[in-house]
Amino acid sequence: MEFFLQMVLSGIMVGGVYSLVAIGFVIIYKSTGVINFAQGQLLAIGALILWSFVVPMGLPLWMAGLMSIISTGILGIIIERLTIRPMTGQPLMAVIVMTIGLAALFDSLIPPIFGGVERAYPTYFPVSGMKIWKLSISYEYLFSFIIASTMVGFFLYFFHKTRWGIMMRAVADGHETARSCGIMVGNIFSLAWIIAAISAMIGGFLLGSIESVSPGMSSIGLRVFPVVILGGLDSIPGCIIAGPIVGILEMMAVGYADVLVEGGAGDVIPHLIILLTLIFKPYGIFGQEHIERI
Repeated sequence: MEFFLQMVLSGIMVGGVYSLVAIGFVIIYKSTGVINFAQGQLLAIGALILWSFVVPMGLPLWMAGLMSIISTGILGIIIERLTIRPMTGQPLMAVIVMTIGLAALFDSLIPPIFGGVERAYPTYFPVSGMKIWKLSISYEYLFSFIIASTMVGFFLYFFHKTRWGIMMRAVADGHETARSCGIMVGNIFSLAWIIAAISAMIGGFLLGSIESVSPGMSSIGLRVFPVVILGGLDSIPGCIIAGPIVGILEMMAVGYADVLVEGGAGDVIPHLIILLTLIFKPYGIFGQEHIERI
């Protein structure tokens, strides 16, 4: 029983970071109707940019974090302006294929620019852990979960209480209606990509602090995508709830199934979640069903 609860606790901690990264998926989809398959690559690039500011340049974490937020935000604007905006009016599948092409392009550019080896952040969190009843949790997991939860709360406040957040919600409800209200929809598209890039960068930093930083981190996007599908492509509350669920199922697979199949069960579970969700709940737990009347 203790091992089971330990896996649940660890899954919740990791799932909180998944939820943060998944917000980027949801924001872009709600604002533009595009599924961004390059979110994992944005995560890897953001984590490597932050590492470059921290280690080779020797900047303190707060300054490196600020510079990374600015850098990844600019990258988000460049992606939206140069690749997504020119696709306006094109079939949706063409735009989705464009994001797949972006993912492939970034995968090929990351090793020459940042190198192909694994790296580590300096130790920012205590290396020890704490006990909750009979369960152990490392401070790396705990602080990563707290930071991720804080950022998710900040984004929720931004979407519901700020002027720009309300405009983003208006654009999500309908582009033409938003334009009729004087909202610059193109600027909202750019803002959506900025938020997606920043949330990915912060998630990459947190996951990189737990493990390591490398170009292979882009595969985390495939592990986060099930969170978006399970929670609902257009539901921020859905991805917040689905993150811990996916994290728990991954940890359960690693803890119980890896022994039987000699490893790799944790990599299978996310894809199985996508398959089962699309079969039994295509719009996700909280996704909005779109009904077309003839």
